[in-house]
Amino acid sequence: MTLASPSHPNPPLSPIHTSNADSTSNLRTVSLLAMCLLALAVGLMTGVGAVALRGLIGLFHNISYNGIFSFIYDANISEGPSPFGAFVFLSPVVGGLIVVYLVQTFAPEAKGHGVPEVMDAVFYKRGNIRWQVAVVKSLASAMSIGSGASVGREGPIVQIGAALGSAFSQGIRLTSSQKITLLAAGAGAGIAATFNTPLGGVLFALEILLPEVSNRTFLPVVIATGTATALGRVLIGPDPAFIVPEIHFVADSIFGPFEAITFVLLGVVCGIAAWAFIRLLVFMEDGFPKLTDNPYVQNLIGMSAIGAMMVVMMRTFGHPYVDGVGYGVIQSVLNHSMTSVGLLALLFGLKLLATTISLGCGASGGIFSPSLFLGAALGAAFAGLMNTVMPGHAVTLPSAAIVGMAAIVGAGTGGVMTAIIMIFEMTRDYAIIVPVIVSVAIAAGIRRLLIDETIYTIKLRHRGHRIPKERHVNLFLVKHARDIMEHRFVVTTTGTALKEVIAGERTADLSAIVVERNGHIVGLIPPRSGLWREAGLNPEITVDSFMEKRIVLARDVDSLSTVFARLRRHRAGAAIVFEGNHRPLTKDLVGIITKRAIADTIIDSYDD
Repeated sequence: MTLASPSHPNPPLSPIHTSNADSTSNLRTVSLLAMCLLALAVGLMTGVGAVALRGLIGLFHNISYNGIFSFIYDANISEGPSPFGAFVFLSPVVGGLIVVYLVQTFAPEAKGHGVPEVMDAVFYKRGNIRWQVAVVKSLASAMSIGSGASVGREGPIVQIGAALGSAFSQGIRLTSSQKITLLAAGAGAGIAATFNTPLGGVLFALEILLPEVSNRTFLPVVIATGTATALGRVLIGPDPAFIVPEIHFVADSIFGPFEAITFVLLGVVCGIAAWAFIRLLVFMEDGFPKLTDNPYVQNLIGMSAIGAMMVVMMRTFGHPYVDGVGYGVIQSVLNHSMTSVGLLALLFGLKLLATTISLGCGASGGIFSPSLFLGAALGAAFAGLMNTVMPGHAVTLPSAAIVGMAAIVGAGTGGVMTAIIMIFEMTRDYAIIVPVIVSVAIAAGIRRLLIDETIYTIKLRHRGHRIPKERHVNLFLVKHARDIMEHRFVVTTTGTALKEVIAGERTADLSAIVVERNGHIVGLIPPRSGLWREAGLNPEITVDSFMEKRIVLARDVDSLSTVFARLRRHRAGAAIVFEGNHRPLTKDLVGIITKRAIADTIIDSYDD
């Protein structure tokens, strides 16, 4: 694009702008049948990855906690004190330093709880995740969990499955929309395989990741999750994640007045707890970098605190409790073998601190398992307190623990339906589904009143990456401004006569006109046929009379949801697209987004 010299009183018209050929022109779109076959392959790969991750966690845990070389590890069983005694303090410290090295050296995306990075890839990176992430995330998360960091295994397997799906798609050069579908299929398959929850895996992909729900996205996700679950059941076993004894209350008495009040109040308490979890995690993630810029020192400080907690809890209660995924505590609560309200409340507080410290200082792992721990401890403690006030009612500690698990997961992650269905699949206890639905809905509402973001989206908000909360049923929302912008536009300076600007146009359907002064954009005239007639009636009228001064700007990498919001807020007819992150000059312009281009994109994205 050639810019006119600002010193010329009537500068010549800039030529119509054109851009290089679309770099995505060599991508392919495959049929739905082919997508289903590809999803089958992704499900198989992710199922193997989930089994491998569990084996690695068992290996690192047995080495660092029990001093033996073995892949066999049942996280639902509380093992008691470590034979290393107080020296177990070193386990999370040493493991944490290894994790920092892996993450810093090979894949910075593997830091933290994983799901936000997957969401970022969906909405801001065209579904691209490097294959190295799957390998590094497996090793780093297994080391974190196995050595004692208070994190879960669902975030890692989501990121691993998503990375496998994305890398597979990139290898065969699928379009962004189909790449995102296989990415989500891999993520859902990971959840399904690691927790033995096929429905939960499907809902996780649909509710948390996918911007579109249709046959072309739903069927591949279902096939991948079903395949991964079947493979996981063959290699790991068919049992649910938790064994729930016979329910301790009669189903038709669940919602007596006392029970109803208890579960409603528990929903409120869990909503507040989910808010506290989110805020404390943000505080830790922002706070550790303020202590020092060195990631190794950050991790050393945080993991030393975790090690100290493990030693104190092991000497006081015979088990560290706060380390790892914490399934042993959850199973103990469900077995009714952990009933002390004081201990449960203490474990809730310590796990909240341990998880946020672990993630804040650089551990690699998820928040789903810690959320289950927090919900079980809080729910059981709340039920114990209520039964002390009014003994003899149907709310038992295991039932309240199940409800609490679902409520904190649903409220914290924003995956309300995912939480409800996954808790049912993990416990196979349908009798409690109504209390779960009520408490989850109330908890999610309370959390949203206190903070609009979920524990997944708040991390991305700090990067300036907005994730749409109300998903439209179309994949055009994950497109970027550069994907739909029109490359034909005219640049001229203020004071130029309209007849000179449109002299090169041969139809009444004019290109957009960008008006600049001294290299700075000062206005925009969207395409409008009325200018052609106006130039004939008033030959000397200038572009200044028609330009819109409230300019809507968009970076070429901005998502369409962001562009749409700006257009609506300013009630503008077009947006100017530029490259770079600085205040744009005329030389930075690359395209124009008009309402016609938006309409064409939406129409083209629909199937017949």
